[in-house]
This record gives sequence, C-alpha cells and structure tokens, in this order.
Amino acid sequence: MTFADLTLPDGVRDDLAARLAPLPDPAPDVDAALTRCLKAFAAALPAEPLQQLLDFGRHNDAPGLMRVRNLPRDAELPPTPADGGPSTAKRSFVAESVLLGLTGLLGEPIGVLTEKDGRLVHDVVPVREGERAQTNQGSAVFLNFHSDITYDTIGRYDLANPDFLVLNCLRGAPDDDAVTYYADARDLCRRLPGPVVDTLRSPLFRLNAPGSYTRKVAGGAEVLSDPVPILSGAERFPEIAVSANGVRALTRGAEAALEALKEACRETADAVRLQPGHALLINNRKGVHARSTFRAGYDGRDRWLQRTYIRRSLWTVRYRATAQDRRVHH
Repeated sequence: MTFADLTLPDGVRDDLAARLAPLPDPAPDVDAALTRCLKAFAAALPAEPLQQLLDFGRHNDAPGLMRVRNLPRDAELPPTPADGGPSTAKRSFVAESVLLGLTGLLGEPIGVLTEKDGRLVHDVVPVREGERAQTNQGSAVFLNFHSDITYDTIGRYDLANPDFLVLNCLRGAPDDDAVTYYADARDLCRRLPGPVVDTLRSPLFRLNAPGSYTRKVAGGAEVLSDPVPILSGAERFPEIAVSANGVRALTRGAEAALEALKEACRETADAVRLQPGHALLINNRKGVHARSTFRAGYDGRDRWLQRTYIRRSLWTVRYRATAQDRRVHH
C-alpha cells in the first residue's frame, strides 16, 4: 500500500484544537513552537493514530503518501494572500501549529534561501504573475510530476532536497478543481518494463534547477545538474528524483525511458482534493507529485495551503547552513 488515509475522531480534533488555539505565532522561535506543538499532539492523539504518523516517517515499507483529515482549523481566516507570502492579517495560528506538529513527528523543518526567502512555513497560493510557471505559484498550467529538489553547487540536486513535505489546507479551491497527484516509485517500477527501469537507473539525465532558483538567481535560465539517474537505491525501496522545471535526457534511449516514466506516473498516480482540515504528508524520496490546473480569481478566496520542507536530520546538509539561522540553508 502506497497511500494511507487517517481521519481523527471529533473528540481528538477538539482536544487538539483546544491545545493549539492559544499558541502564539511560531515564526519568532520555531524551535520553541515545535516543542509546544509536539507536546500538544502527543497529549491529544491516542496511541494508534500517533504511531501511524510516526511510522510514516520511520519505515522503508511505509506508504509514500498519507492524508490526515479532521484536523483543527483557525476559527477565522483572512483573505488568501495574493503575493505568495504570509498573510499579515492572520490573527490566530492553529494552521501553523497543526503544520509544525505534523512536521515534528517526521523530522526537522528546513528553509532554503531561494524558496520563500528561507521561511520555514510556506504559504502556497496562486500568484497572478506566476500563474503559468512550473512552481507553487502556478494555477493555469499542469504542474508536472516532480520531486521538490534543491539547487546545489556540488552538481547534485537530489541530495540536499527535503525528505518529506507536509501540506496543510487552510482554504480549498472555490471550484474544488485543484487536484494533487502522487505516483510512488514502487508502483512505477512495477509498471515499467525492466529495460526502461535499468535506463532510468543510469546517469543519463540532467535535472533543471527549481523555478524558484532560476527566477531569483539565474533570470529564468536553465541551470542543469550533473548527469544523474532518476531512479536509485535498493530494488525493493527505490528512490526517485525528477525536477518540475524539466529533465534533459542525454540519449534517445533515455528520452524514451523518460516519456515512459511520465506515462506511468499518469496511469498509477493517486488523486487527492484537499479540503480545509486536511493535511497531506508526502515522502519526497519515495515518489513524485503533481498538481492540476485550477481557477484562480485573485480575490481573496483562492486556494491556500501551508507547507513545510522536512529533513530527517540537519547534520547531513550542514555544509549548506547559513550563519544567520541554523534551520535555513543556502
């Protein structure tokens, strides 16, 4: 099973909400906020759902995707921010606390300077200027199946990338037309012929740097990785890395394998429509995700998610750490 679904009982939701509602804005001291949120989750959740959440982040054979439903919500929600940044009108922080509580059960939140200016809580909303971009600002184009990767001067974009993402839904798309897709590498490898998998396991591909990096640093130009495989790791537990901004195949055989992979993603993907009170936990190494087009009105009622990037450990990416913030990296 590569997709898990967890619904909290109403009583658990209400207990958790009562614990999270008084908490302050986590931004000034995220470490303290993580402690408070983890304490609230551990106190409110029964052992079984708590273990399901912990096991999602622990085990090789765990699902790559988990939807958690019936989570606490802010009593009042201001208009959806229009610029891709945090809302200055938000007066309560239940959504942020839910996000950080789930994040802390999986690992350590991490920021990247070229993504949301290094913030640890990302507001994922449609932005008019980026509506056709292959980034989280888009809405008018299909956001291709991808991993959330990180530009790295060492030439590998699949090493310092997040291990997990958490998406918490504050406001759904007004027309309920935004669909998140997830294709697990285990399903893809079962679907694809052996020779295609072998090609995808060969260093015959160059990943394009994320749109957030090329937009801010390279003026939108391609910044390609060293040649890398798309699939790697043990046969039972494959890892996948694909960039939304494009993959350049280096041979005709690699190009054909890449097209076969894209088709397999479309055929095997699970589809999820996020609603307020839903969170999506995504293993960023076990699978790739995508997002449909959806209507954006830029009128304060648009879809609004909050997201964290999560590493199991910050130690292995310490070479990227900034002097200003121990959780924010170059």
